[in-house]
Amino acid sequence: MGAELSPIEMAKYVAGRRAADLVEDGMRVGLGTGSTAAWLVKSLGARVRNEGLSITAVPTSSRTAALAREVGIDVVSLEDARWLDLTIDGADEFDPAFNLIKGGGGAHLQEKIVATASDRMVVIADPAKAVAQLGAFPLPVEVIGFGWTASRKLIAEALEGLDVLGRDITLRMAGETPFRTDEGNLVLDLHLGRIGNPRQLALLLNQIPGVVENGLFIDICDAVVIGHPDGRAELRDAEGSEEARVELAESDNLFADL
Repeated sequence: MGAELSPIEMAKYVAGRRAADLVEDGMRVGLGTGSTAAWLVKSLGARVRNEGLSITAVPTSSRTAALAREVGIDVVSLEDARWLDLTIDGADEFDPAFNLIKGGGGAHLQEKIVATASDRMVVIADPAKAVAQLGAFPLPVEVIGFGWTASRKLIAEALEGLDVLGRDITLRMAGETPFRTDEGNLVLDLHLGRIGNPRQLALLLNQIPGVVENGLFIDICDAVVIGHPDGRAELRDAEGSEEARVELAESDNLFADL
């Protein structure tokens, strides 16, 4: 291995590497965004180089697209792909029903579009992302720049009647300036602590003027691959769970940039 991984990075690598094995030749695949998804993309690139795997990929962000091209994966738009066989993406939290919070990287709008345009969505995560109830991770809400303070006020009013633990709302920043998504929109992070009814909240947020999309993924994820620092990869779906062991491979050249 080109560099020693921390336990958390090892877990992310294991999840990404195991999920890459779910991809079959000829598939149209959605590629997620984030640190765990980056390991997936690198692992798929290794399969392209070493096995001749032929896939068509639709990235969920500009940075994922750049990495996919760098490792030799054929990248197309969702319009060109039309429909996908599989999307593999990370998550900031997932509950026992496979409901998710996503958007820590600000790409949840494209991620949700790609995931719902797929026959199947698989989430890759480290064990810390598994929660009994969503809400400890701030919930991202993408809003347009025009009138964003009014949208924030309407969101705050909507939260008053909901089963949540906290109601703080912050504008996401990138240094001294507001963070902008690939679409040029802003992100409001909702610090809720606990979300008692994720489905209700997701529907309510998207009815507020100025809101483009929220980071709650309800009834979208079909399975979760959980990577562990000791090399174990657990695949959970509606039928149960199974474990496999992932070995580090020197020849994959996945660690060159670490």
